Amino acid sequence: MEIRRAMPVLITDDPDAARAFYCGVLGFRVAMDEDGMLMLASTSAPTTQMIIAWESPTAVDPELLGVDVSIEVEDVDRAYASATSAGLEIVREPRDEVWGIRRFFVRDPTGSVVNVASHQ
Repeated sequence: MEIRRAMPVLITDDPDAARAFYCGVLGFRVAMDEDGMLMLASTSAPTTQMIIAWESPTAVDPELLGVDVSIEVEDVDRAYASATSAGLEIVREPRDEVWGIRRFFVRDPTGSVVNVASHQ
């Protein structure tokens, strides 16, 4: 299974403070800025990324608040088949999202919810 990137998902009540810290102090750049989430990327290693999410009534992806890590794979359907054959709990079945990804959520053995996604 080819993994393209893995991103922790941090939940905050203060997205401005999170942006100031990760961008201003640590030097991340904003790769995506949407209502309810920021995707940040390293300027020196672009696939080193993280997601900052917060509650918003108009959030683009409110389900991020229930995710601990997001992993982009080459083939999400293959990853789903592997997770189900391993007997893992599927938190959300595979679905195509309007912003161009296909994804499902699975609970890993530590109890964390993992968003497994592929770009379409």
